[in-house]
Amino acid sequence: MIHMSLELLALATGPFLIMFRESLEAALIIVIIAAYLNKIGKPALKRYLYLGSGAAILLSIILGIALNIIYGGLSGVAEQLFEGTAAITATAVLTYMIFWMGRNSYRVREELHGKVDVTITTGNMIGIAVIAFIAVLREGIETVLFLTAVAVQQPVATLIGTVTGFATVSLLAFLMFKEIYSMNLRNVFKYSSILLLVFAAGLFGFGVHEYIEAAETYGVDVGFLASHAYDINPSDELHPLHEKGSVGSILKALIGYDGNPEWLRVFAYMGYWTVIGFYVMRTYRMPLQRRTA
Repeated sequence: MIHMSLELLALATGPFLIMFRESLEAALIIVIIAAYLNKIGKPALKRYLYLGSGAAILLSIILGIALNIIYGGLSGVAEQLFEGTAAITATAVLTYMIFWMGRNSYRVREELHGKVDVTITTGNMIGIAVIAFIAVLREGIETVLFLTAVAVQQPVATLIGTVTGFATVSLLAFLMFKEIYSMNLRNVFKYSSILLLVFAAGLFGFGVHEYIEAAETYGVDVGFLASHAYDINPSDELHPLHEKGSVGSILKALIGYDGNPEWLRVFAYMGYWTVIGFYVMRTYRMPLQRRTA
């Protein structure tokens, strides 16, 4: 029972981080605009802000449902290709999002203030709803893409992580609205980025694995790259260190651990860390003046 709880908790960690990070970005956008409207004496315009945000959230939910319906109707090679494509696409977008935020988080507030000023000056108040809609929808689409890639592997854990992450950010957003809670956003994005990259590396490896299986199903000989690099799985699946065991399953959920991976999966996993890990360190160590330039 304890093993099942720990495994479920580990499996829910990735979806929690994704929902927390994406929802936090969307919540910050809403909070920044709302606070600015209060500051300039236009609190009545916040209804446009909530209208745009609500419409974006609703559309994101519809897109998520549509993707799950499409996935539910797939099988065989089509299912493997969908899972592989979803995982690798999610990894690419997730990685780009992390780098973008690392370089631009310091100027998001000023850009939003500028857009609101232009909207109010022109008298087109619906523009505030459009600003909120576009900003929140971007985060919503990214969230749907990431969670779909995870949900195909662990639907229950994904649901738990998603609900928990959204609830956590909702509480933080409420406290920020009330100006009770403040946080060092630079550090929040920095450390959550590191955790997400650990998760993204495993997701990338899973996508490569699904492509290998699809190729073999089609009868394509991948050769050496499809052979197992090693096999450290104990013969007993109940052994803690087996990838399905108490310890192995947790590591699989957190870092993409595989007891008998293909060579291509190993190369992809290590290559991701070599390139992306170096770039992350370079981005967060770079002086603010250089990031601005």
